[in-house]
Order: sequence, then structure tokens, then C-alpha cells
Amino acid sequence: MMSSQSEFGQLLREQIGNELYASQQYIVIAIYYDSQKLPQLARHFYAQAVEERNHAMMIVQHFLDRDVVAPIPAIDEPVSDFDDYIAPLTLALGHEKKVTDQIVALAKSARDEGDYLGEQFMQWFLKEQVEEVAAMNTLRTVATRNGGTLFDLEDFVSREMAPVTGADTTAPAAAGGKL
Repeated sequence: MMSSQSEFGQLLREQIGNELYASQQYIVIAIYYDSQKLPQLARHFYAQAVEERNHAMMIVQHFLDRDVVAPIPAIDEPVSDFDDYIAPLTLALGHEKKVTDQIVALAKSARDEGDYLGEQFMQWFLKEQVEEVAAMNTLRTVATRNGGTLFDLEDFVSREMAPVTGADTTAPAAAGGKL
């Protein structure tokens, strides 16, 4: 039986906060791009914010499915001051790399504790982080290489980073359903 007091349980509780922080940070980034009249980048980050929120709720559902109630941790205030249009992308890429390290630590902790259900749960998040880092790295690279041509960047986001339609049937269930 999983315990919210085990190392894995504690790290997983913290990850709820990490995912909610990411959601808030992506909302701030989306608002920044909206204020800069970059609607494709804004749309992308609004969608990312919802995705991160759903990740937190997947973890909540995992706790509930294992008959453990975990409190929702407080989160820090997101960064809201950006020097230019690349700064939020750099921040987001760094954040996704940090989250990858957190997810790897979670998977290792579950394995070390012999929590095979927890380890299996973390597999989807590991796959997701590979995709998230790759996508954010591509977005930042394109933004850096385009030499400040924001129309081309917006066009790229519209063409290449459009939300995937259809549900990921391998994704864990989210508490409250995906809203």
C-alpha cells in the first residue's frame, strides 16, 4: 500500500505542486504573448497550462485510486517579467528540463521502494517529458534562429505546434476528468 509518508509519496505530493506551478507559469507566459499580439504563441501556452494542470490532477487521481488523500501544496509566484519574446521560451525549456529530473527521481524512488504500481504510473510521465523537452527545445531554437521575425515564428507555431486532436488513451485518468 502506498503511503503519503514514504519518499515516493512525499515526492509525488511535491510534484502536484510542481505541476500546478508549471500551469500558472504557462498562464503568465501566455498572457505575455497575448499582450505582445502573438496569438499563436499565446494559444500554445494557454493549452500547455491546461495540460500541466491535468498532470497535477492525474497525480491526485493516482493518490485517490490508492486510497491516499494528499494535500495540495502551496506554490511559488511565477516569473512575470520578461526582457524579450525569447525569455519565456528559455524559462519554459529550463522548467521542462527540471521537471524531467523530478519525474526521473520519482520513478527511481518508486522502484527503490518496490512500489511497482507507482513505478508503472510514472512511465507515462517519463514519455511525456521527453516530448515536452523536445517540443520546447524546438520552439526556442526556431525562435532564436528566425532573427526576430515574429510573423515567421507565429506561422511556425501555427503549422508545427498545433494541438494534437484526440485523447491520449495511454494517459492516466485525471481527478475530476480532463476539463
